[in-house]
Amino acid sequence: MIGLLAASASAPLAAQDSSAFALTIPNMMRGDEVVGRMPERIRWSPDSRWIYFDWLPPGSDWRDRLAPYRVRAQAGAKPERLTDAQMDSAGPVVEPGSRSRDGRLRAVAYQGDIYVIDLKTQSSRRLTNTEVREDDPQFGVGDDRVYFTRDDNVFAAEVHSGLVQQLTDVRPGPAPKEDSADTPQRKALEADQKRLFQVIRDEYRADSIAKAEKARAEGIRGKPLYLLKDERVSQLAVSPNGKAVLLITRISSERSRSTEVPKWVTKSGYVEDIKGRDKVGDSQDSGRVALVSLHSGTARWLHAIPGDSVANPGLVRMLGWNEDGSRALLFTVRSDYKERYLETVTDDGHMDTVDVLRDTAWIEGPCFACGGWLGNGTRAWFVSEADGWAHIYAVNADGTDRTQLTKGKWEVLDADLSPDKKWFWMHTSEPSPYERQFYRMAVTGGARERVTNAKGGHDVTVSPNGQLLADVYSVSNRPPELFVEPFRAGSSMAQLTVSPTKSWLSYHWIDPQIIQIPASDGVMVPARIYRPQDVGAQPNGAAVIFVHGAGYLHNVVDYWSSYYREYMFNQFLATKGYVVLDEDYRGSAGYGRDWRVAVYRHMGGRDLQDEVDASRYLGAKFGIPPERVGIYGGSYGGFMTLMAMFTEPKHFGAGAALRAVTDWSHYNHWYTSRILNLPDKDTVAYHQSSPIYFAQGLEGPLLMCHGMVDTNVEFEDIVRLTERLIELGKTNWQLAPYPVENHGFVRPSSWTDEYSRIFALFERTIGHTAPAVTSGAK
Repeated sequence: MIGLLAASASAPLAAQDSSAFALTIPNMMRGDEVVGRMPERIRWSPDSRWIYFDWLPPGSDWRDRLAPYRVRAQAGAKPERLTDAQMDSAGPVVEPGSRSRDGRLRAVAYQGDIYVIDLKTQSSRRLTNTEVREDDPQFGVGDDRVYFTRDDNVFAAEVHSGLVQQLTDVRPGPAPKEDSADTPQRKALEADQKRLFQVIRDEYRADSIAKAEKARAEGIRGKPLYLLKDERVSQLAVSPNGKAVLLITRISSERSRSTEVPKWVTKSGYVEDIKGRDKVGDSQDSGRVALVSLHSGTARWLHAIPGDSVANPGLVRMLGWNEDGSRALLFTVRSDYKERYLETVTDDGHMDTVDVLRDTAWIEGPCFACGGWLGNGTRAWFVSEADGWAHIYAVNADGTDRTQLTKGKWEVLDADLSPDKKWFWMHTSEPSPYERQFYRMAVTGGARERVTNAKGGHDVTVSPNGQLLADVYSVSNRPPELFVEPFRAGSSMAQLTVSPTKSWLSYHWIDPQIIQIPASDGVMVPARIYRPQDVGAQPNGAAVIFVHGAGYLHNVVDYWSSYYREYMFNQFLATKGYVVLDEDYRGSAGYGRDWRVAVYRHMGGRDLQDEVDASRYLGAKFGIPPERVGIYGGSYGGFMTLMAMFTEPKHFGAGAALRAVTDWSHYNHWYTSRILNLPDKDTVAYHQSSPIYFAQGLEGPLLMCHGMVDTNVEFEDIVRLTERLIELGKTNWQLAPYPVENHGFVRPSSWTDEYSRIFALFERTIGHTAPAVTSGAK
């Protein structure tokens, strides 16, 4: 049996006391105070007896920060709150890190210092205790040294003696220039000074001694490596054999310009500016990759992207060294996001391109940049959308024998190797695009074993002894809770946490049915539906379509949604008689590459047509006319709402656009340039995708809500659209600003105000039999 979660989810309506939780907007918008905080940062004790996590008990104030807890890994155990003193002792011991080759020790970074953990005795030994932050510890080949990073440099600590040695000497640039005579006249003056004065000859002698001592020191530690102006280290990885360091940098562009976001309500009483972000197409940072010899300190700057210069604006990520330190694995993407390279780098700087993925749209997908080494490090693994779905592949270090290890119309959501490197542990959507299940598979491929059994969403952390699973599990009408279960297929689960309040749990929260909506191009589009009859209400003849944010996000699932306030609000609307649809429109995650890139060069195109088709579906299935169909959503969902109201007004009677993008040329670079290319190179894509160019099409009533301290979709976006509506003479709109809120609202009072306005909009327009009033303006 699954326990409390399943029991609560499956209990019939008549068996529950739904009067305990008042289904009101203020009550729902308390958010975390009623729904609870899910367990996070799951860690195991080395003996596999305890599970450590961050959490808060039911009813905690929304302002409270997550606190440390632990619970015994057995049925019936209760979580225990840990004190600061307890965490000081236990924290390093349960922290994940690098395991020694013999399996006895683990090196971890905890609160900025390096520790070595004896896994048998569960004791820790501190190797560093400094004010600066140390990170990324890993054992060398012989397990006698731990390498780690500090202030953009690599250090080594002897495990037994604790002696710490600096191995690299990377310094901010530019490199200083030595003073020297640079003209014949100055050289002649220097020569005269040296001939005339003993004191000058003494200075030359002292300089020679200093240079000799410097050369001797560099022979021990390696010579300094000076970076360029405005260049900083972003990633360091030392080879386990101690021969080389792979170093990745970022170089800030001098020509880029950041936005300024005013903070209006401040302690000082004065408006203060917050540094914002770039805009798409602005000058971007670049970066370099170097292989640094630990013997000499010399750096070899690599061409990380074939054919590009050493310094390039593409994406470069280090996927790790193999076990003996002979090769490293690099993941690189061109700046236009249309080509991805997987490359190996030997410890002497030789590079091989082992896999290339090209896409006419852009490279992305789940488990993006997942990869590493198999076995003894002669073979690498990675995740690719090469066949249209995210799957695991393996390839030799020289690029030969590329093999696809998983296949099918489903996605590998994440993957890692077991400690013995014999198995892949992975979460996939193999049973259904609406589920997240845990599997294991031999590293050679073949049959996969499904380990988790219950329908829904699982997020598994395996115990150190490999016998138990800590499973953060949810279904669509219950938030994630911590469970423990044996690591074997079909085993039962024991629930260890209860996060929502008793009153929230007492309410009959429905499990929305997933339906398929026929689209105009013949594709079936998944959607969750909330019907009045599901909650014992009478239909009012109207409907609402909710549009999820982020674009590439998965919301039609059989597990808990990150849009849990909207989940409750959609059910609230159903109790008032509305039919509610929540689609995974084209561009959403979970359905493969073709679904993902269907919005290339035209956001608000095929994705919006899926919402138009949903409006048609409501008419065909429920007899709801388009003028009584409302639409709402936030961020990308707000953008879609604007496009719906501006370009398809005959299909929607009212709309609420929250924190909406109004002009893509004013959004950030990394997201927008992938989908729409660059604004100066592809003006058609930007113009056909930006609501501000279609504002003249507004007919039905529109509510716009936006945080004034939004550092993502900045308040400037909605201000520019507001001026456009004013200049067009449009009057059938409202703007509700929220002076202290960022992109994601945090204060219950703001959430309550926003959703009260949305509900009021629908009630006075589509919620009654009278048709929605239009402005009649031009």
